[in-house]
Amino acid sequence: MNRCLVIVLLALVGCARFHPQPISAEKTANDFDARSLANENLVAFLQTNHFDGKWNLNSLTLVAFYYSPALAEARTQWAATAAGKITAAERPNPTVGFTPTRDTTTAPPWIWDVNWDIPIETMGKRGKRIAQATNLTEAAKWDFISVAWQTRSHVRAALLTRYSAQQNESLLAQQENAQSNVVRLLEGQSAVGSVSSFEVTQARVALESTQLARQDAIGQLNQARVQLANALGLPLRALDGVEISFDDFKNFPSDLTAPEIRRDAILNRADIRGALANYAASQNALQLEIAKQYPDIHLGPGYELDQTDNKWSLGVSLDLPILNHNQGSVAEAKANRAVAAAHFLTVQANAISEIDSALAGYDAAVKKSATAKNLLDDLQKQLDSVRAQNQLGEADALTLANAEAEFTTGAQNQLDAMVKAQQALGDLEDAVENPLTLSPENLKAAENKLSK
Repeated sequence: MNRCLVIVLLALVGCARFHPQPISAEKTANDFDARSLANENLVAFLQTNHFDGKWNLNSLTLVAFYYSPALAEARTQWAATAAGKITAAERPNPTVGFTPTRDTTTAPPWIWDVNWDIPIETMGKRGKRIAQATNLTEAAKWDFISVAWQTRSHVRAALLTRYSAQQNESLLAQQENAQSNVVRLLEGQSAVGSVSSFEVTQARVALESTQLARQDAIGQLNQARVQLANALGLPLRALDGVEISFDDFKNFPSDLTAPEIRRDAILNRADIRGALANYAASQNALQLEIAKQYPDIHLGPGYELDQTDNKWSLGVSLDLPILNHNQGSVAEAKANRAVAAAHFLTVQANAISEIDSALAGYDAAVKKSATAKNLLDDLQKQLDSVRAQNQLGEADALTLANAEAEFTTGAQNQLDAMVKAQQALGDLEDAVENPLTLSPENLKAAENKLSK
């Protein structure tokens, strides 16, 4: 009897204990406000991942990998799913029962009875549980990688919005200055009767419209700063005085349009790989339910001290599959496998459509951007010619001011076309999820980042 108590006590020694981890909304808000690009843990993380000291798309993506709450949530969900492998690998515990009996007719009066129940799983159920948990963990990993791609996409979109707003405000300032000169010169000519007051009014309307547009642009620039900070998981003040490089938006790579990259994306996008892993898990679930049609075996050794007699017994029991053969659970597992197969086909079909649409949009946007760039080059030549004529006295100041205003309008059109082409490139990068865009090293950094 004492030995049995010792066994029970030893079994309880390995039990986990609860350690509370309360969350304070005030503390988490203060912690968020304290975030910065100078955080020593962030700096160590960036240095580990070859930070070159320039705040560009790559380095800011790493910042987002470190701070992004959405990515942190996906990381914990992956870890929670992975913990299911521990549960799947557990073997069922044996049970022990004590049945002391008092016999008042024969001394000694007590009969001590100990019974054990030792379950033995059949048909490889444990292995099938482990396989299912492993595939579910793989699916959670691909969900995490998908969120990593989305995080990078949000950073790129916010950075492009910031660049667009900054350039647009600068061009509108130039246009406002040029149109101010037009108004000033026309007012001078109107004073001597060279032009009508209607022409002056038209110029003033154009100037005031530009002034309104610039005020809107300033507001959009402020919103772009907020959007970028949000994409990075930082408070707005953390970006004060930070010099950001926009060199990533100068080029339009052609590598992503290669047919082999399209095919690779159709086979290996994160959502496609995740759907495949979920389908494999549904296969494992069906195998497990089929295995459950076969009962487990329960060994029941026992010992009884009957007065002075030692009595040993060995029992064997199992469920009798008479009333059902687990048909319901098998049918549900088959249906769930069909759902997983249909979901995979849907995900892959959507990916094909998204990739083809992104390719077409990118091709058209790049061509339009090239046309706008050619137009701007011609406007620059025209402006240079007017400036040369003005210096020779062959063109007056009003002609020059109008040429400058026309050039800034062309520059705005070229900026708009370039930004749309870069947006189309972002859509293509998101669609193909190619290592040319986000390297395996960066994805590994996102996986290995630990919360501090």
